[in-house]
Amino acid sequence: MRAHIDVSEIEAKTKIRAKYLRALENEEWDLLPGPTFVKSFLRTYADALGLDSKALLEQYRLSHERLTEVELQPIMPRSRSEQQRASRPRPGGGILFVALVGVFLLIIGFAVYGLVGGSSNKNNAAAVATTPPVANHAHHHAARPATAPHSDVVSLQLKATSSVWVCLLARGNRTLINGVVLTPSTPTQTYRSSRFAMTLGNSSIVLRVNGHSLNVPPSSTPLSYSISAGGRHTLTGAQLPHCA
Repeated sequence: MRAHIDVSEIEAKTKIRAKYLRALENEEWDLLPGPTFVKSFLRTYADALGLDSKALLEQYRLSHERLTEVELQPIMPRSRSEQQRASRPRPGGGILFVALVGVFLLIIGFAVYGLVGGSSNKNNAAAVATTPPVANHAHHHAARPATAPHSDVVSLQLKATSSVWVCLLARGNRTLINGVVLTPSTPTQTYRSSRFAMTLGNSSIVLRVNGHSLNVPPSSTPLSYSISAGGRHTLTGAQLPHCA
């Protein structure tokens, strides 16, 4: 009001509906989609008005957010039995060592056999001409490279078809898109991770997963998904990603 800015101007600038802006002004949190949207709307609205968004977010957290059950649990040191189990050597280590020693001895055997076969071939040229050395075949067979393991890394690119609010996290809760309204102008960069978690304000978006377009089912309410090499799965409850 001091800047003489109309609500419709802020609505066009921030892409936040006027009813949500009025709800923010009146602290009517029940009229907003959820805590994630409240914090995103507060930050966007404050930045548009030139206010301190961090101070507003901190005030909202202290006044209206509650700590989760996990955050309320006390930090307890590990018991003695747990520490002993953690310090025990893994049984697979000895098996791996034996396997490596066996491979090393096998390679030495092939090399020695090749040297002996080479001396024999010098003394009997006719045998060399008719019979190929067995050691050479074994050496070439052992030298074949192992097949590379299948990668579980997924590439993801988002392209809005209309204005849509997006919160996108990579594996380990690494924030990629921190509650930003995307517009249809340009797609996002291509992100790579073994797992993504996202919340979408609506269905006005196309997901390109490993180069293939994936449409979002029509919805007028927020949607949350996880995307990995195993496909796309709907998230609910405590699984929902949170942006600041």
